[in-house]
Order: sequence, then structure tokens, then C-alpha cells
Amino acid sequence: MAEQTTDAEHEPIRVLVVDDQELFRRGLTMLLAVEPGIEVVGEAGDGVEGTSLAATAAPDVVLLDIRMPKRSGIEACLAIKDAVPTTKIIMLTVSDEEADLYEAVKSGASGYLLKDSSIEEVAQAVRVVADGQSLISPSMAVKLIDEFKQMSRPERDHVPGLRLTERELEVLRLVAKGMNNREIAKELYISENTVKNHVRNILEKLQLHSRMEAVMYAVREKLLELP
Repeated sequence: MAEQTTDAEHEPIRVLVVDDQELFRRGLTMLLAVEPGIEVVGEAGDGVEGTSLAATAAPDVVLLDIRMPKRSGIEACLAIKDAVPTTKIIMLTVSDEEADLYEAVKSGASGYLLKDSSIEEVAQAVRVVADGQSLISPSMAVKLIDEFKQMSRPERDHVPGLRLTERELEVLRLVAKGMNNREIAKELYISENTVKNHVRNILEKLQLHSRMEAVMYAVREKLLELP
């Protein structure tokens, strides 16, 4: 009987690195290239080149710096998502500003890590977002929740007409805590596939594109109670 294998074992995760700092970019490329299950398909030194390369290479994941010449990381993120909607984007930057984090989420980024993250953390982030999940560093998660709370509108006391089931709200609350699909499945005693289905339904009902956008919407509309 053949041993069951995962998709990741069949096909490596194809990664594009876009950063204007050549030394950092080359170092990250070399380190990722030796990570199991990851293949670096290219690198670019600015947002324009990165967008063009992403459109032709169609990588699974793009590691994208926020501050770059010619086209900023935020602008490049929007352009890449428009050209290759299936590509997941991780913002890898020295910036820990709440505004940058919020703009990254709005532009469709699936992950946000600081450049002082270890190569193991970056590689894990690549694997997590390639699996359709979102990821930000713990320190950034606190800032993001604060930003969400600032967005909450006190004058709104109505619940929007969009109906989420009790189970979907339960899943959304756990997503807001930064839990991944496997952790949510364990917490709720359901399968990981069921969690994925719930998340997909939540995004469809809210007409959103990412888990982080769903949390942002839920806080703004007072569907969640955060500390």
C-alpha cells in the first residue's frame, strides 16, 4: 500500500523575494533555497521589477519589502494580487508601524513579519500562507488588534444584515486570537477541513479576501468582543 504524501511533498512552494537591499535579499534567497519544500523562483530589487516578475513566474508566495524605490511594497502588493490573485504575499520589513501593518492587510497581504525574524520563522511563514492561512508576528498581532479597535465605530449599534452562524462566529473569534486551522480544529473538536470550509464561508458571506480582513470587518461591525 502506497504511503500517503502531502501536496507539499509533491510540489515545492515557489517563492519570489522582492527587496531593494541586495545583501539582505541575496542572503534570504540563499537561506530559503536550502529549506525543504521551498523553491526560490526569482528575486527583484524594486516594486516594478517585482510585479513584472511575479506576473511571469506566478509564484505561490512573494516575500515583499514595504519600502522600496519606483513602487512601494503596498503598491506592488496590490498590483501583484491583481495580476496573480492566487499568489500569497508576506510583508517582510523593518517597520513596526501600525499604519504600515494596516495598509498591508488592506492591500491583501497574508503575512507580516519583521526583518529580524529568524530564517526558521520566515520559512514557517511561507508554509503557513501557502496553505491558505494568515500569519503575523506576535508583537504585530497586538498592534493589529489595537488598530482594529480604533476602527470600531461607537455610533454603530446595529448588526449588519449578513448572517454568520454561531459556529462561524466561534471560528472567527479563534481566528482573531491568531489560531491556525489545526489549532481551531483541536479547540472545537472538528476536522481541519471543516474549519477551512467555515473560513471560506465566512469570507464569502462578508465578501472579503483574507482572514485578517474578516477579523478587521468583524471588529468594526462589533461582531466580536476583544479585550
